Amino acid sequence: MLYFTRWKALAIILTALVVCLCAVPNFFPEEQVKSWPAWAQRRLVLGLDLQGGSYLLLEVDSNYIKKEKLDQIRDDVRRTLRDAKIGYTGLVARNEAVEVRITKDTDAPAALTKLRELSQPLGGLLGSSGQRNLEVSDAGGGLIRLTVPQAAITDRIRQTIEQSIQIVERRVNQLGTVEPVIQRQGRDRILVQVPGLQDPTRLKELLGRTAKMEFRMVDTTVPPDQAQQGRVPPDSEVLMSSTSPKTPYVIKKQVLVSGGDLTDAQPGFDQRTGEPIVSFRFNTSGSRKFAQATLENVGQPFAIVLDNEVISAPVIREPITGGSGQISGSFTVQAANDLAILLRAGALPAPLTVIEERTVGPGLGQDSIEKGELAAYVGSIMVIVFMLLTYRLFGVFANIAVAINVAMIFGILSLLNATLTLPGIAGIVLTVGIAVDSNVLIYERIREELRGGRNAISAIDAGFRRALSTILDSNITTFIAAAVLFYIGTGPVRGFAVTLGIGIITTVFTAFTLTSLIVAGWVRWKRPKTVPI
Repeated sequence: MLYFTRWKALAIILTALVVCLCAVPNFFPEEQVKSWPAWAQRRLVLGLDLQGGSYLLLEVDSNYIKKEKLDQIRDDVRRTLRDAKIGYTGLVARNEAVEVRITKDTDAPAALTKLRELSQPLGGLLGSSGQRNLEVSDAGGGLIRLTVPQAAITDRIRQTIEQSIQIVERRVNQLGTVEPVIQRQGRDRILVQVPGLQDPTRLKELLGRTAKMEFRMVDTTVPPDQAQQGRVPPDSEVLMSSTSPKTPYVIKKQVLVSGGDLTDAQPGFDQRTGEPIVSFRFNTSGSRKFAQATLENVGQPFAIVLDNEVISAPVIREPITGGSGQISGSFTVQAANDLAILLRAGALPAPLTVIEERTVGPGLGQDSIEKGELAAYVGSIMVIVFMLLTYRLFGVFANIAVAINVAMIFGILSLLNATLTLPGIAGIVLTVGIAVDSNVLIYERIREELRGGRNAISAIDAGFRRALSTILDSNITTFIAAAVLFYIGTGPVRGFAVTLGIGIITTVFTAFTLTSLIVAGWVRWKRPKTVPI
């Protein structure tokens, strides 16, 4: 174990050196690092508890998801029965079910067969158990009831959460923040942590808006004041403007083009008036639908509706066939920028409600850094002193290996652009103890070999060789525990698991390979007759 070829020794030294150099950017100001090559700019990002920032816990509106699901089923039932030319009445959604009464008793069996085609197996593991997203039953008297089981609601909430996380991540990233943490928490909640953001007001406004954009025609057949008195055509509705004073509009329910057809949205300024605007561009399908709508309605006003509010209602002067346009609505510069962010990120599938909000000040974060550093320094000094007093020269070798181990941990974390949190610092401090423990196992094994009558070099070689299995066993079990923590845990627990897992890998490298290389070099140089342990 004490023999190293020149290439093997060089590979060990270069590996340790390169990984340690990855930690160097953390010791220079960020402005200076930005002028370095891109590959050399990777550095640690301080977490929310170390540099301060905003913490938001968002909850998806489960009732909205249930209502939307029932509305979708009701529309599917209407379409299915109309296509089958089956007469019906009393189509309503109530109590997590949709009910419809078939007009003729003779049509009831055919209607039941058609409506059962709407029921599909649930995806994933639930699908293999035979559960379906819809239960269709005959309630008698021509009444058919379509019930949404709880498993289907849970599956729909899961899908909504996954989609919402992607959209929230896009919105937060476009704010220009650094390394936000966005992850699912529980059944219907999303955790958002944005380090460095001290004022969460704008963030809440961006995340709290569904941003469901629609392009619809304005209904000019009924004056808005009459519509507000209840004289609204069945295919229209009254919506208010987004700006004050609130102005009512009678808007047709038919959606000409939806926000899902947008491919880009950018803030800008109107060349004629100089006011802030938002320029948008459609995909191929949206361009075709928008061109057709404007061609058929020249001279008529159309409304741009965002979250059931009219942000603009211009008159179509000429057909718009280029697939792009602009939105103006007395925006401020920030409002135009925020609207562009919302449109680029896409609409949330369901509203999000802020149920918990915390702001960590930079002073508290700095205090956490100082306390964490103090704990790391005190722990490291005590370990160093213990190793020196107990193992003398070999304690020096162990301390060198531990120092390189810590530098390698920071290097790997920097290479991954990882976020360092207070629990992460705790994981690094714990890794120091684990690394020393590996050296203790080796040195105590050498002592046993010396007591057994071996000479110095033979005892050192046997100590390293026979301690290897014990070191691997202990570190592998700890690594498994760290992997479980990372897989099951969230937030700070994951930060602890990451640093602990990386620390275990570097510990095996430094405490065994690097330490044995140092000891082998000392043995080749000194040719000792005794071991100074």
